Amino acid sequence: MKDISLPHLNYAALAPMLILFGVACVGVLVDAFAPRKARYPIQLVVALVGLIAAFVAVVLRAGKVTAENAITAAGAVSVDKPALFLQGTLIVLGAVALLLIGERALERGGPFVAQAAITVGSDADQRQAARESGATEVFPLTIFSLSGMLLFVAANDLLTMFVALEVFSLPLYLLCALARRRRLISQEAALKYFLLGAYASAFFLFGLALLYGFAGGITFAKINESAQNGTGNITLLYAGLALVSIGLLFKAAAVPFHVWTPDVYQGAPTPVTSLMAACTKVAAFGGLLRVLYAGFDRVHWDYSPIIAAIAVLTMLVGSILAVTQTDIKRLLAYSSIANAGYLLVGVLGNSALGLSSVMFYLVAYGFTVIAAFAVITLVRDADGEATHLSRWAGLGRRSPFYATVFTVILLSFAGIPLTSGFTSKFAVFSAAGGGDQSWLVIVGVVSSMILAFPYLRVVVMMWLSEPGEQTPSVSLPGMLTSAALVIGVVITIFVGVAPQPLLHLTSEAANFIR
Repeated sequence: MKDISLPHLNYAALAPMLILFGVACVGVLVDAFAPRKARYPIQLVVALVGLIAAFVAVVLRAGKVTAENAITAAGAVSVDKPALFLQGTLIVLGAVALLLIGERALERGGPFVAQAAITVGSDADQRQAARESGATEVFPLTIFSLSGMLLFVAANDLLTMFVALEVFSLPLYLLCALARRRRLISQEAALKYFLLGAYASAFFLFGLALLYGFAGGITFAKINESAQNGTGNITLLYAGLALVSIGLLFKAAAVPFHVWTPDVYQGAPTPVTSLMAACTKVAAFGGLLRVLYAGFDRVHWDYSPIIAAIAVLTMLVGSILAVTQTDIKRLLAYSSIANAGYLLVGVLGNSALGLSSVMFYLVAYGFTVIAAFAVITLVRDADGEATHLSRWAGLGRRSPFYATVFTVILLSFAGIPLTSGFTSKFAVFSAAGGGDQSWLVIVGVVSSMILAFPYLRVVVMMWLSEPGEQTPSVSLPGMLTSAALVIGVVITIFVGVAPQPLLHLTSEAANFIR
């Protein structure tokens, strides 16, 4: 009988993922056995402590990464420097988003439905919206999603990446449907996200099969070696790369795979939208960078024109359609699409500078977008959040402090100097220019000029327009929302004024190990 040897597991490298998977399982047990009134504080504390522990594990591991100990789990996982940096980014952004998810002071019971199975519009639905505390299942679902993202950016083969993709996507589909108010639009958003996400996953899986047929393996090193040696059917290589890229570009919200983004951003509970806008973007581009840089580096000149065309479409479609939006969450959705285009410009740098610039951009954008959605949760009327742009007219007179905060955030999105938006755009455009993609930089600058209009229009509305007859109030934030807002705004300003520490970190981390 043949002996079966177990794969070697480097538990120090896997610790951040194992911690979050364990915390998510503990959260499920808390919901199953803890008294209903005690679930919320226990879940919040367990989730935050788990994220802190996972971040400590990332920091302790950061100085010990070598080519010999980075790859573990029989080659399925590569916890190299880019993976560790992206994991740390996901944990910190996830913790800040979790503060918004855990907020219960802005409305009774929080932003989530008490019982998801309640029929929309029924008496029971109205009672839960008015009195009952929101579901606490959102905490383990959030941690499960984040743990899948951590595995996704560290996956060293396509099958592990597919499993991680499903692990972090399925909880998000559920979270999008759990809004306390406007339940129908929330459920519609979740259904659209689920159906389109299922198609994207199918494309990814079919591409995986084709690449296995090309290389005889699914690890990135094997694919890269086969492409370098010219072995295998080249048609399988290009078709497989195209299909895998569709699955990744869907999560990144790149055109033409972006159609889910506006509806999902608008319909999902705003804290969940902030989680998707920040963390899903990091995970998607972390996976895309690993696939293109570690698996398909040898065919860079073959795929670059296609990615460049997608980048141009993404920047232009996102910026132009943002001008037409009348809902603040849909505006930020199209802004997210345009920012995906800017990130693709950095990806095409195809160098250590390109990799570091994309990671820098993901950090800067992540904190800014969470701060933006934190402000959106504060502008409310009797029906909940007032997201129509007309309701934001005169906000500067009613609440000059929060109008000032949102102005800083919008100026960062517009790429105004001394904000993180300017330094991050400068970083990706510089990387693209160094990679002989100067024409993309020109398109990016034009797109940024177009996209600045809707941002500045909101600023003008807040400060120079007269308030409407039905003026929403600006709620005082609870402690958790205040913390998320302060963290987001402070880092937005700090990265804009003093970007050197973050630039140094991303430069040190810009080296994939196959």
